[in-house]
Amino acid sequence: MASVQVAHLHQFLLPHSSTSSSSAAAACIGRPMHRRCRRLCRPVASLPAGPGSKTRREFIAETAVAPLALAALAVPSAPARSEEPALAEWERVYLPIDPGVVLLDIAFVPDDMNHGFLLGTRQTIMETKDGGNTWFPRSIPSAEDEDFNYRFNSISFQGKEGWIVGKPAILLYTSDAGESWDRIPLSAQLPGDMVYIKATGEKSAEMVTDEGAIYVTSNRGYNWKAAVQETVSATLNRTVSSGISGASYYTGTFNTVNRSPDGKYVAVSSRGNFYLTWEPGQAFWQPHNRAVARRIQNMGWRADGGLWLLVRGGGLFLSKGTGITEDFEEVPVQSRGFGILDVGFRSKEEAWAAGGSGILLRTTNGGKTWTRDKAADNIAANLYSVKFIDDNKGFVLGNDGVLLRYLG
Repeated sequence: MASVQVAHLHQFLLPHSSTSSSSAAAACIGRPMHRRCRRLCRPVASLPAGPGSKTRREFIAETAVAPLALAALAVPSAPARSEEPALAEWERVYLPIDPGVVLLDIAFVPDDMNHGFLLGTRQTIMETKDGGNTWFPRSIPSAEDEDFNYRFNSISFQGKEGWIVGKPAILLYTSDAGESWDRIPLSAQLPGDMVYIKATGEKSAEMVTDEGAIYVTSNRGYNWKAAVQETVSATLNRTVSSGISGASYYTGTFNTVNRSPDGKYVAVSSRGNFYLTWEPGQAFWQPHNRAVARRIQNMGWRADGGLWLLVRGGGLFLSKGTGITEDFEEVPVQSRGFGILDVGFRSKEEAWAAGGSGILLRTTNGGKTWTRDKAADNIAANLYSVKFIDDNKGFVLGNDGVLLRYLG
């Protein structure tokens, strides 16, 4: 990432202050003091005369140099990259991309864990061959045929097969670990934007849109079968009388959606009024009232099969027990009032939470207590996503091209 050049800021600030000070002093020497210059001119008027005293020319030269020295001390130079406070468990990886890019997803080839891909806004696809230490832009011609600025939302690999989905509607497939990518045609009738894809087997994948449509394919994406029989809007219209608070305000899209390892989904409504769940075999999404006063920011799955829930303003809740439930209890966290945006579990006991203004929290007891990595407070970015590929490989994705790599 290109660093901002501010080390020579004093070249633009100092001449103004020094010149104005010295010229004011020169203008007032030998003249009556006036209100604007009284403090500056008083030392000149009280200069002693006689042997050993300084001439007016010498004094003017010194008064011109003094503000320069003081201002030079007052203007901080830009910290070098190596001077940034070191994170206790993470390191920042600098990327050769525009600073406005928001990073959205990351995945590695299971057969070669040094080979991975990183997705983001502004048609960003990055590739690594050294486990995520360094990244370089990856050009995919099949994704550049049209004059679109794609937002690549999700990527998933199983074996050498990989899938990428994005907005506007685009689906990419690889069978050779990402050496080449083919674009798979999609129906114009697809409800909503594709926000998530999961590789599930040979030539097989599961895809989710922000309107709650779930599709599965077993023939490389040429045909897709609906796993849900009705849209979320239709489900809510049918069940609105069942007492789901906020269902009448539903705008038809999800805010977030997360999948468990065994295929269950939890999604948060666009306004955060309620949440929905789906399990394989169910014909439609099941809406749930939120058990907390504040609106929901995000939800996901713990390593033990339970749920975590984040509310706007920085609150964190854990479900009681495992599986799908509406029973949650709050866990104290030091969020400094900033919102927590995502949680990623490294194991059943260790997890990390990330959020606005560089918030980074850690638990080592399954979420009962959390401590803040204060060094992350110096990262001027929102951290949107925590991804653990395995026990030893993890990443935090943020805006402005911020990427953190887990050191362990």
